[in-house]
This record gives sequence, C-alpha cells and structure tokens, in this order.
Amino acid sequence: MVGKMDKRDRAGLFRARLTEAMADKAMTRAALARAVGVDRSTLSQLLAAGTRLPNAQLAADCAQALGISADWLLGLTGRPEPIADLLATSLTVTEAPRALIDETIFGWHQEAAGYKIRHVPATLPDMLKTRAVVEWEYRPQLGRTAEQALGAFEDRLTWMRNARSDYEIALPLHEIAAFAGGVGYYAGLPEAARAEQLDRLILLTEQLYPSLRLYLFDARRVFSAPVTVFGPLLAVVYLGRHYLAFRDSARVQQISQHFDWLVKEAAFSARDVTGHLRELRQEIG
Repeated sequence: MVGKMDKRDRAGLFRARLTEAMADKAMTRAALARAVGVDRSTLSQLLAAGTRLPNAQLAADCAQALGISADWLLGLTGRPEPIADLLATSLTVTEAPRALIDETIFGWHQEAAGYKIRHVPATLPDMLKTRAVVEWEYRPQLGRTAEQALGAFEDRLTWMRNARSDYEIALPLHEIAAFAGGVGYYAGLPEAARAEQLDRLILLTEQLYPSLRLYLFDARRVFSAPVTVFGPLLAVVYLGRHYLAFRDSARVQQISQHFDWLVKEAAFSARDVTGHLRELRQEIG
C-alpha cells in the first residue's frame, strides 16, 4: 500500500503512471481520448505538468480503457492489475483426481525445487510410503496398468528426493496410530505391510534428518486440514475433489504460520518422533 502523500505528488504520480500505461499498451493520446470519450485536448491537459488530479470518473475510465487498476493510477496501490485479475492469479481451484500420479502436484514440486516444502497429508505422505502400501491404497484405481503406474510413481518420488528441497511433514497422532493398528482407513492392510512401512519411516526419519523432519500433533489440541506450502511460492489446501491454491504472499505466509503453530504444539518433535514410531512398531510384533 502506498503511504499518504501530498496532492501535488499524487497528481505527478498519476501522470507518470498514466504515461507508463499508455506506453505499455502502445496507446496514443488520441486513441485513449476516443476510448474514454473526451477531447484530445482534455487528455493533453491531464498529462501536463502542474495539472491537478482528474475526477474519479475520468480516472476510472482511463484505467478501464488501459486494462489497469484505477487505484494504481491514483497512487493507492503498488499493483497495476485490476482486482479481478489479481484474484484470478492469486487463487485457483484445480481438480484433484483420485490418482497415484497427480500431474498438478508434481508440477508444483518441480516449481518449488530447492525450497522448503511443508506438508500436512490426508493420510501418510505419499513420498514416504512403501510400494506395498501404495499398491494396497491405489490398486482399485489402477486396474491393469498397476505395474506401469507404480513404476512411474517411484520415478517421481526419486526425482522429489533428489530435488534438494527440505521437507517438514506434520501428521496427527491418531493417523499414525490407526495405521499401526490397521483400523479405520487402514482396515484390511496386512500386518506385514504395516510393519514394513513403520520400519521405513523409522529409517527415513533417522537417515534424512534434518532435511526431512516429521512431527506428530494431537488433533484434540490442534487441527489442520491437508495442506502443502511450497516455499514462498504457493500454498495449497486439499478439499478432496479439488485443490485451493494460493499464490499471494500474504496467504502463503498465513498458511506457513499455521504450519509453524502445528510444529510448536507438536506432541512429538522431529527429534523425538523416531522413538514413538519404534513403540508403535513393537506393538505390531
């Protein structure tokens, strides 16, 4: 937001921005005058040094003709895009297919390569799952192409692990407990697959720390919908059928602060989580 300024300074800023916008759009004074519905002499006076600010109607008409924000012309904001365009680019709704390979998600990971990625998954995080768990979870959707899809999925995971991104993952305690016990969502998952998966989580949380940090939070105290923050670029909320993707820095920061809250309130920190996983693994036998 542009701070308070003298009327003469604001008038000068208006002239400079109007001139800049006309140059960007390659629009002459005559063309803009016709689009706005005023005489060319009126527009020339508007651009002359020492001229006062125009009335709101004329400023709005100029902005509309040039496809820019009237607030930007008047020095009230630092962004020239109209508010509708800003909203369209800062918030998108994208279909979230029930599929093993989600091209949208993978594209976001590629875009954020090298940044810290912070993630609250809907189940266990896909990138940490064993092949047996992935196959059990997704085979109904894969059908006869299961082997090909699983191979492609593992290739994507290899790329993600080599992208030099740090990962912070926060899971609710009840999710990992349900997995270990084979109840709820995980009912029917064989005991051997659950044991193998916990062994893998234990290994990864030990070997990859601190580039991989896993936190467990008590959902009776704090709560989170499934969400991923891709560095400073993007924050995505998972609704089930769709993703809500935010790109404006204020929303990305807010969701990052939400993740900070989960980490602060975690029942098991990244340093302590391996011990809890070992206890769950011992219960399986």
